[in-house]
Amino acid sequence: MSSTFYSSLTKKYVMSLAGLFLLSFLLVHLSINLLLLLDESRGLFNEAAHFMGTNPFIQTFQWVLFGGFAVHMLVGVILQIQNWMARPKRYNKKAVSEESYLSKFMIHTGIIIAVFLVIHLGDFFVLKITGQVPEFAGHHGTEDMGLLVIEKFKMGGYVLFYVIVLIFLGFHLDHAFQSAFQSLGLNNPKYMPFLKGLGRILAIVIGLGYILIPLVIYFK
Repeated sequence: MSSTFYSSLTKKYVMSLAGLFLLSFLLVHLSINLLLLLDESRGLFNEAAHFMGTNPFIQTFQWVLFGGFAVHMLVGVILQIQNWMARPKRYNKKAVSEESYLSKFMIHTGIIIAVFLVIHLGDFFVLKITGQVPEFAGHHGTEDMGLLVIEKFKMGGYVLFYVIVLIFLGFHLDHAFQSAFQSLGLNNPKYMPFLKGLGRILAIVIGLGYILIPLVIYFK
């Protein structure tokens, strides 16, 4: 086997592990965001955000998370470019399936999601680290991050953009979950149908879960 093959295989392993790691973050982040719908006072959400923002372990871990995003996106772009260069002429015998159809657009949905993340971090993370978040009334030392989220989700244009991106995220996750296990060599035909089904459920739950929050806030 050539060194090029091993290099490509290593990149796929790295991207798959980084992707599964980011999936766990999406679930945790979703559970915290849903607190805005369960508590209109924003107390639960702000307490969770305060804990996440002041816990030394989580603050250190967030840089690992940012690194995971960067690695996942960078390796994904590199692999896509390598695929384009290695296959100037598409395979004629490539099967037409849902997997292959979704895989064609992974790089496109990934870029859209990356652009959204830059905007999202600019809206919230930068404001937080620069001290521009108002204090939560009656809770000294606790920032009112919930207020920032609600103000954003009262803007129709932002909500529309958010919903569209989350639809793309759902499609991205639907293919990415099963693809990650295949890249790791865990594609035994006995349990791949289960993994595909689980990936589909996670994509729907995460996509609809995130979409529900701005829609409820905007139309309430």
